[in-house]
Amino acid sequence: MRIVDLLKKDCIELGVKLNSKSEAIDKLVDLHNKAGNLVDAKVYKEGILAREAGGTTAIGDGIAIPHAKSEAVKEPALAVVTVPDGVDYEAMDGKPSNLIFMIAAPNDGDVHLEVLARLMTMLMDADFKNKLLNAPNKDAFLKAIDEFEKVKYPDEPAKKEQKDGYRILAVTACPTGIAHTYMAAEALEKAGKEMGIPLKAETNGSAGAKNILTKKEIEECDGIIVAADKNVEMARFDGKPVISTKVADGIHKPKELIEKIESGQVPIYHHHGGAAASSDEIEGESFGRKLYKHLMNGVSHMLPFVVAGGLFIAIAFLIDTICGYGGSGSGNFGTMTPASAFLKTIGGVAFNLMVPILAGFIAMSIADRPGLLVGLVGGFLATSGATFANPGALTGDAAVEAGVAAAVPSGFLGGLLAGFVGGWIMLMIEKACDKLPHSLEGIKPVLIYPLLGLGAIAVIMCAVNPIMGWINTSMTNALTAMSKTEGLMVPLCALLAGMMSIDMGGPFNKAAYVFATGMLSTGTDASYMIMAAVMIGGMVPPIAIALSTTFNKNRWTAEERKNGTVNYIMGLSFISEGAIPYAAGHPLQVIPACIVGSASAGALSALFGCKLMAPHGGIFVFATMSGTWYWYILALAVGSFISMILLALFMKKKSK
Repeated sequence: MRIVDLLKKDCIELGVKLNSKSEAIDKLVDLHNKAGNLVDAKVYKEGILAREAGGTTAIGDGIAIPHAKSEAVKEPALAVVTVPDGVDYEAMDGKPSNLIFMIAAPNDGDVHLEVLARLMTMLMDADFKNKLLNAPNKDAFLKAIDEFEKVKYPDEPAKKEQKDGYRILAVTACPTGIAHTYMAAEALEKAGKEMGIPLKAETNGSAGAKNILTKKEIEECDGIIVAADKNVEMARFDGKPVISTKVADGIHKPKELIEKIESGQVPIYHHHGGAAASSDEIEGESFGRKLYKHLMNGVSHMLPFVVAGGLFIAIAFLIDTICGYGGSGSGNFGTMTPASAFLKTIGGVAFNLMVPILAGFIAMSIADRPGLLVGLVGGFLATSGATFANPGALTGDAAVEAGVAAAVPSGFLGGLLAGFVGGWIMLMIEKACDKLPHSLEGIKPVLIYPLLGLGAIAVIMCAVNPIMGWINTSMTNALTAMSKTEGLMVPLCALLAGMMSIDMGGPFNKAAYVFATGMLSTGTDASYMIMAAVMIGGMVPPIAIALSTTFNKNRWTAEERKNGTVNYIMGLSFISEGAIPYAAGHPLQVIPACIVGSASAGALSALFGCKLMAPHGGIFVFATMSGTWYWYILALAVGSFISMILLALFMKKKSK
């Protein structure tokens, strides 16, 4: 480990005047703290003082090297001051110290001993020591160390030469574009800063791409990290080393990813056309992960329609409830007043677009722009229920008058099928059209692809709708039956709520949430009870973490306690991702505790008969509930406290 790699400019101060040993310690601890090397400066200083109490760290001849291992240290680091007039550091030779290095080392390993030995060896050279003492500025100070270290340890690889701009670029994206996206970007940029490697992260969030990578930056960088659970634009990275991984790895393994890029062993990415937004061509990506990313691309684009539409409908219900129509039992509930009717209509339009949008963007993820048309139309055919016998998708009296069978909507499941099948169909059509004359290249995307794709998806959906419709109807009927049988509905809600805590934004969490939001379109009491259980299941983990870091402080580190309070807000807002860092650090303790608490809250929610029409919003949509909202809050509180108690039992006390 090279000295120059551990010493940041922010940790160097030249020509300092110090009056005492304690003042020198304070100055060096402050340099470490301001440079971001410490979690808790007070705790680290206690470690330094404890080491000094066992004997001075001044080695004589004007040199002192105080050091400490502490849980308050983030990463191994050095700080240094030069003191022209010297300071009494209680050296054995009685001479004042004018060159003082302070080593900060984490508890794991003995890196401080390695650094200490190297520093003492190097500082024995009088010429080298004088160069440091007479360095006119920080750059000259670092240069003197770098040059001498290369001579002294010639076989050790030197730090990669710094280049202008960013050495590593990253793109982060999660299905919802709310939390994981920005957490991964922050973790990568922070790790790059700590490692002295300039890194820029583009975020593909819910509000669109931010901090977009430029063509010049891509050309000049060493490599790109794509930490995403949905597809991102990849054509621009052709010819560059690219790592494609989960967004969770960007959060939890940023340094490992950066080191892979810097190793020079990352394969070169070659774009072969097709989906410009596809990262499937990255070597080693499994078929299952490709499916997951396509699905999440559809879900991420669908969510705004679900959230906004659901909230509009929920507000319409709230208005009718306030106006006294809540207990009327009318089938027109939500449209009893002009204001509520307007809001419910607008919300209904957004909701009706949910499945086509899902299908369209799944297909687009697979086959780029040509897939969008096929997916959108396939999704619309799924919701309208078109069949060969009834291509007009007529229902009710209109179907009877036309002498055809009623339409058979396949709904959410049909939309999923339309998205995947439509995307793969378009890929096959594109591949088949590669054999056409080059003169037809211009009309492919505007005539041939749409014509063949639309015809293919129409035939498929008219054949599939009756089958998927039967499955969808059976599921709806089963849920309706469960809603009337308390003994079945409560376990179902407990299961779905528990799934929200298994991976807090991962496949299990998304499966439960996508199922609940998909069933909202059925408009049954069972679907509303399921939505209430799923939301409460996602709220429990961050709230439980916040409670535990507040009331069981001795189970957490200083940094974990510091960041714990924000989980109150995240939990009440139904943002489960706030619990991810804690689950990642203590998976065997945090995840089981949160699953039990979430499942308990979901079961109580169903037991109390809580129904929720809004798919997101947390505490801000509680007032729109069908049922008594304070029972829902009670269920949330009970589930959160159960998890908090289990965390206290599962987590070991931290040593002070």
